[in-house]
Amino acid sequence: MYQINALNPKEEGHQARKRFGQNFLHDQRVIAKIVRSVNPRPGENIVEIGPGLAALTSPLIGECDALTVIELDRDLAAGLPGRVPYPERLTIIEADALKYDYTELFQDERPLRVVGNLPYNISTPLLFHLIQFGAKVKDMHFMLQKEVVDRITASPNSKEYGRLSVMIQYYCKPTFLFEVPPGSFNPPPKVTSAVFRLEPYAVKPIIANNEKALARLVSHVFTQRRKTLRNSLKGMLAEDAFEKVGIDPMARPETLSMAQFVALSDQVVN
Repeated sequence: MYQINALNPKEEGHQARKRFGQNFLHDQRVIAKIVRSVNPRPGENIVEIGPGLAALTSPLIGECDALTVIELDRDLAAGLPGRVPYPERLTIIEADALKYDYTELFQDERPLRVVGNLPYNISTPLLFHLIQFGAKVKDMHFMLQKEVVDRITASPNSKEYGRLSVMIQYYCKPTFLFEVPPGSFNPPPKVTSAVFRLEPYAVKPIIANNEKALARLVSHVFTQRRKTLRNSLKGMLAEDAFEKVGIDPMARPETLSMAQFVALSDQVVN
């Protein structure tokens, strides 16, 4: 079992701050399971987002020779060196992970491995921000509310399948790993969480002619998911677009595969 330095934020003199979306992980079994999933090794370029009270930072830093953490809360950042077993291995960056330029952490032949218990209130924009740097990222292991992870990993013809599924899966291979109950946190959130892995594609299996057009089309059809594709995309595609790509214009967006969305986006005319 890993030795965790900080199990209770109140004992550490820190009150969880709602504006930062803070819920501190304290369940040692869950922490150990996350570390096993990440499987950190010396020499790797590992970055943790939102280390908080170092519950995950401590076991991670014990398995690698260097760890960079990004923490927005200045009080938490200041206390981190005293909460980890090897503070000399720790690099602390006080910054907003949602705005941070991760190119500053790139190193030759050492792709980033990103880990984090993400603040639920910024999780989706943060994922899309991180994906921009995917060419230099080996993998990402995150914990989010389970309903969001279900959407990220969803397949066509399911109620969870939507914009988040399509756009994340265009850039990355997602893998659902395991659930985490509310009682594993202090304070406990009102939802069940889940840990998942994202592996950015070095070469995307399917490439759109215009990725902005793909994002716009996917967002548009899923805001009108009860409409048929013909009605939803009226005016966006050439007249013969559906015939060209072999897609039923009466279909609804949740039935389309990634390849079909890309094919349709290549027919966008405005």
